[in-house]
Amino acid sequence: MTSTSRPRKQIHLAAHFPGVNNTTVWTDPRSKSQIDFGSFEHLARTAERGLFDFFFLAEGLRLREHKGRIHDLDVVGRPESLTVLNALAAVTDRLGLAATVNATFNEPYEIARRFASLDHLSGGRAAWNVVTSSDAFTGENFRRGGYLDRADRYTRAAEFVEVARELWDAGTERPFRHDGQHFTVEGDFGVARPPQGHPVVIQAGDSDEGREFAASAADVIFTRHGTLEAGRVFYADVKARLARYGREPDDLKIMPGVTFVLGDTAAEAQERAAEIRRQQVSPQNAILALEQIWGVDLSSYDPDGPLPDIDPVADSGLSQGRTHRGDVFEVAERWRELSRAKGLSIRQTVIETTSRQSFIGTPASVAAELDAFVQGDAADGFILVPHLTPGGLDGFVDEVVPLLQERGAFRTEYEGATLRSHLGLRTPAPHHGRILTHD
Repeated sequence: MTSTSRPRKQIHLAAHFPGVNNTTVWTDPRSKSQIDFGSFEHLARTAERGLFDFFFLAEGLRLREHKGRIHDLDVVGRPESLTVLNALAAVTDRLGLAATVNATFNEPYEIARRFASLDHLSGGRAAWNVVTSSDAFTGENFRRGGYLDRADRYTRAAEFVEVARELWDAGTERPFRHDGQHFTVEGDFGVARPPQGHPVVIQAGDSDEGREFAASAADVIFTRHGTLEAGRVFYADVKARLARYGREPDDLKIMPGVTFVLGDTAAEAQERAAEIRRQQVSPQNAILALEQIWGVDLSSYDPDGPLPDIDPVADSGLSQGRTHRGDVFEVAERWRELSRAKGLSIRQTVIETTSRQSFIGTPASVAAELDAFVQGDAADGFILVPHLTPGGLDGFVDEVVPLLQERGAFRTEYEGATLRSHLGLRTPAPHHGRILTHD
């Protein structure tokens, strides 16, 4: 009697250009410009040399503020994402190019046109990371300033993606009309149907509504990374939602954002990881992180001293444009309990509670752990977030990728030319449901 085993799953890899977060180490001498095109080009070329699926650019529509000043961790003067990717299309051949574009403060016709153009210019390598925003702070940069209720952001985003796909299907062949809750659009698109049919749609979200949106409309979900078991639970939940939208499990790739630290030995990697965390959470940044929870000025506190014994102030407006960590009273109490239990200072507490390091070890152990997550159905792949710009991915491509290839879990060459082919996604057939046809 013979048994059959499931074919070895192939790992999908993407590269996230660092910045606009607390991962990047700005003070490292190897950290270079966040805005020069050469930095974007270096990381993209490295990712393509490593045979990655795509290069991913995050973007915010307003610089965050803290105590009325620009947030220390935001990049001032960073170019707009789609503009950068159009330039990268000329210096790469196979690498997918993913831009973050907001579905709250943009319009479907223009965004569909811009992504169709990138898909044509790159030969079928465009991807759109759909994000939403409901805060009035971001909205102040736009005429509609903050009008959209938080509950409506996903319904607008879902219809936004639906309209974009209708426009891509229309191409230059026929006029179109859409009359929905959020959008009424009618006319001629003016750009031929993209080479991929539809550029790849990425969605970032861990909430229930975010998971449902991804199951209904996304090709890739960019999520947080947790333990192997937590990854399996998330993976099973999201994949199970696909059937009600007539989709197969392979139609949506789950790719958590992760960091990595490599060393010649496990001890060396752990030592490097600890030093990187100390660089990421400087004394100044520790107090800033604390103020974001407590909602009051804590500049008089010693970063190496104990946490404040005062209660937080909810919705104080001290910080603007940041992602909320949850109920500030619950977070503050959790931090206090951890600090008391382990005897941690303010800085040590922030380091432990905001750690984003995922895979730490030798190249061999990191390769084995990444493979275990994918083979164990905790992920389909990973979006790597290096802590240095632009050379932070070099070591991974040189040392970890060859080991993944030896394990038979990663490609040794690109087999196709489009991002959909890299990801193993089907090319959608044109859908003419709401497209006007000539008599």
